[in-house]
Amino acid sequence: MTPDSTLLKAPLLLGLIVLVPHVCSSDFVDIGRRTNYFILCVEFAVFHFNQVYPDEYAYKLLWVRRSQRKQFTFIYLMELELGQTICTKQDEDLENCPLQEGPEEKKVDCTFIVDARPWFSQFTLLNSTCVQK
Repeated sequence: MTPDSTLLKAPLLLGLIVLVPHVCSSDFVDIGRRTNYFILCVEFAVFHFNQVYPDEYAYKLLWVRRSQRKQFTFIYLMELELGQTICTKQDEDLENCPLQEGPEEKKVDCTFIVDARPWFSQFTLLNSTCVQK
């Protein structure tokens, strides 16, 4: 290997060093709240929340505060505000169920990370944290 050939390869190597961290980044990026797979992940997260949260009443989505996707994956991060309804968890039409009002009113802020495999109809909750307001 000659010194000239090494000097010619240095810019290529430097370019790869700069490019690789950018391409391989696993950061979350903002996405639209109406993205198809994101909407499915939100529905899954709210459904899962209602299954495990120790309350007889069901909660429904009030607001999407944050919608993101991990680059090059189908892993979605969402921050949601949920409100307690007057319907029990066994009721079928939670979307049209009124919210609790007055002193019984409860709201919860949650962050969910969901891994989606929509072509298999498979969703996995990777992480969730919720705080009652």
